[in-house]
Amino acid sequence: MIGLCTDSSAELPAALAEQLQVEVVPLTVTIDGDEHLDGIGIDADAFYALFDHGHRPVVATSEPSPGQFAAAYEDLIARGCTSILSVHLSPTLAPTLNPARIAARSVDVPVRVIDSGTGGFAMGGCVWAAREAIDRGGSLEVVAAAAEHAAATVNNTVLLRADTPGITPYTMFTFHRSGANVLGRYDHAVDAINAITSAAVTFGTGLRVGIGHTDCGSKPLADAIEDGIGAAANVLEVVRYRIGPAMGALTGPGAVACVMFPGP
Repeated sequence: MIGLCTDSSAELPAALAEQLQVEVVPLTVTIDGDEHLDGIGIDADAFYALFDHGHRPVVATSEPSPGQFAAAYEDLIARGCTSILSVHLSPTLAPTLNPARIAARSVDVPVRVIDSGTGGFAMGGCVWAAREAIDRGGSLEVVAAAAEHAAATVNNTVLLRADTPGITPYTMFTFHRSGANVLGRYDHAVDAINAITSAAVTFGTGLRVGIGHTDCGSKPLADAIEDGIGAAANVLEVVRYRIGPAMGALTGPGAVACVMFPGP
């Protein structure tokens, strides 16, 4: 049996993580000098509340230790897994890959560690693709190839609202292995929403789409994007999620994300 592991920067909603039977290892988020486990010691609502009244907390993230990954692998082994696929971020984006590789050498079953080359729910989509390959009876190599194919084909688009420092007025960009590439800037919310929904409905066929938001102020933007995408004939499924502290440390409040990847 093949086990799955990832880290909290994959932004998997709890219900979906349970459905995928994946071990999620939390990053550490340091806020104004205080350390919290991402999604455990602090959730999205508590994190973005720290930005109220103009406060700009000093936020940094750090990777889980090899010991945390090793503990997750041992939990999977205890459940009967005889090999493990572990999906993480490229070191150029967040250094979760190397501790996972170190931990992989400490357990008694084969562990394949994959650099997804992306972050947020786009990485979660790679885990989802891996689970579907497992359910089809694939070997560890086949499952790894499915995750890598998802990483290569995903479209990870982020839209930042005007009140995000340094962003004027709405900026849409892609986030992948090479970093952030600006796709456009828009004066009005409706133009930004139309641009991001158009990108989704023209991306391909048989799509799964993840739509995430940061704080309550960005939720209406995410709702409007879902309304624009949900009825499209090429979209099989829409998943809503929160952009949590680990990725919110990069965006701050006021961000939405639209992640598109081919379905089964």
